[in-house]
Amino acid sequence: MRWPWRRRAQLIDPGLPPNLRVIELQTAKEILAEVFHARPGEVEQMMQMRLEERSWDEQEVRQEDGLWRR
Repeated sequence: MRWPWRRRAQLIDPGLPPNLRVIELQTAKEILAEVFHARPGEVEQMMQMRLEERSWDEQEVRQEDGLWRR
């Protein structure tokens, strides 16, 4: 029997590198949840509403300039 602390060292396979965008997004969600005292689902909903508002604002600007989306 071998003692547990005398085992051979094993190399750890790092796998895929972490996606920094995903980490940033997750961190932002955690900060928003803490600041607004919201649950993660509510934070997702807030972000989705904001993205929809932004897309409507961009469409209005394009229409005022005479440019239409295809």
